Amino acid sequence: MELEFITIHEWDEQLWKQTEALYHESFPHGAKPARILRRMLDRRLATMHFGRIDGNIVAMAVTGIVDADGGKRLLIDYLAVSQQQRGHRLGTSFLEAIITWAKQEHQVNAVIIEVESGTTETDKERVHFWQKNGFILTPYVHQYIWVPEPYQAMLRPLEPGVKVTDNGQSLFSQITAFHNQSFRPSS
Repeated sequence: MELEFITIHEWDEQLWKQTEALYHESFPHGAKPARILRRMLDRRLATMHFGRIDGNIVAMAVTGIVDADGGKRLLIDYLAVSQQQRGHRLGTSFLEAIITWAKQEHQVNAVIIEVESGTTETDKERVHFWQKNGFILTPYVHQYIWVPEPYQAMLRPLEPGVKVTDNGQSLFSQITAFHNQSFRPSS
């Protein structure tokens, strides 16, 4: 089983139809509507990535590039792997393909992700996945006004010297700016 890695910059309705169930299964709360994802691609704010095995979508991600002090960073807005494929290193392989793409295409020096700051087993599993893939959990807990669960930011440096110089609030400034652009109405 070889993972086929697909990256798109323009909306592809056929790929979306193959991915939609995985997206909603993985993000039952707080998922952006498809019209927002489409608008993000139309505005060149985001890129979508897909992992396919034997013609079936088994992983998906939505990413963006943010400017930070010291360089560009890849922001992973969503990353999902099908339940049946978890535990087989597919998520790690898919993540590494995305990072390789971002380094080659955008010369990023770090990767940012936000995770639920809860105490459920699912929350703990998600944090563990990111930590085993080189991400550092920051202590700051961020509460959005539009979703009930709190979040924490994680950073994976890709170059020496890249680090968080505060408790994670600066990462949320970058994440929030990305979200604000995503939801901004068309002019």
